[in-house]
Amino acid sequence: ATTQPGPDGPQPPWSAGPQGPAGPGAPAGSSVPGRIGRALVLGVAGLVLLAGSSIAGGVVALALDDDPEIRTYTTPPIINSADLPGIAAAVQDSVVSIGTDNSGGSGVVLTEDGFVLTNNHVVEDAQGGVVRVVFADGKSADARVVGTDPPTDLAVVKAEGVSGLKPAKFGDSDAMRVGDTVLALGSPLGLQGSVTAGIISARDRSIVAGQQGFPGRGVATITGLLQTDAPINPGNSGGALVNTKGEVIGINTAIATSGQSSGNIGVGFAIPSNKAKAVAEALQRGEKVSHAYLGVSVTTGESGAVVASVMPGSPADQAGLQVGDVITRFGDQTIAESSDLVAAVQAGKVGDRVELTYLRNGQERRATVTLAEAS
Repeated sequence: ATTQPGPDGPQPPWSAGPQGPAGPGAPAGSSVPGRIGRALVLGVAGLVLLAGSSIAGGVVALALDDDPEIRTYTTPPIINSADLPGIAAAVQDSVVSIGTDNSGGSGVVLTEDGFVLTNNHVVEDAQGGVVRVVFADGKSADARVVGTDPPTDLAVVKAEGVSGLKPAKFGDSDAMRVGDTVLALGSPLGLQGSVTAGIISARDRSIVAGQQGFPGRGVATITGLLQTDAPINPGNSGGALVNTKGEVIGINTAIATSGQSSGNIGVGFAIPSNKAKAVAEALQRGEKVSHAYLGVSVTTGESGAVVASVMPGSPADQAGLQVGDVITRFGDQTIAESSDLVAAVQAGKVGDRVELTYLRNGQERRATVTLAEAS
């Protein structure tokens, strides 16, 4: 697999292009990870953000992190398949279609008066920040983009002149385990009200996602995702992934594809609901979502994340990191490849003081960095 560059134009500071500086994390480089045990690269697969079918998405290589540690939770019950129609019916009124002049996707109703959560890549090309929302009953309304958070690929829109909508119930995404049954709801290929079923295939996945041909859409690393085999396709973006209680536990955002196809091959990814809900609440309030910043770009080396560049004045620069250093630990987390560092920094908070362990000319060193706010 080869990494195809993202769209034309400068990459944002959170992007994951091989030459771009890290914002929320240290972006993965274009090299294929060398540890099959640590990361699996799909040789014929790419990654497509699930925008509407009217636009052809670009394809990039994707790397999948290790399976997470097994934890004990109280999870939704395993149910008879005959119960799935009832679960779907209970959620469908809370899922909408979203259209722009060039593409379309899905969304999840947050409030009775029209706040809707979706993906940033669904609405970022909206002319004048206005999109069209179609509700489950067939009615539609114009909506304005209230706020976006590109690093998490989330956005909130507000439908105008509506009331009495059915807000979705959000569940605890941390409680989901591999093998739990889930349903995906949305508008794949413009087919509103579609429902598919599957399971949680893995947790805490990191992917390198992007699309070609979209000005301003860089190739970004997104971490902490839920992986599912519930069939999702272009147009499902921003739609709901729900558990057997009918609770939203993820926002569908990307799929792996095979060859030249942009269709589903049973490998889809959703933003966990716990993260999505927190970001949505901030965007509804008109707040900027805070993201930690380290200030390096990295590639995967034999022993960890190799520093490819250091942003002047960044936390990494102030801590004395140099090009060629190999970061092996971030706090108490082992860094075996570049995506590990991305995930670790993205999980941090602005102001956190973290001890880094790194190799310089084969000698182990340590430095303390204070994570800054990504601009």
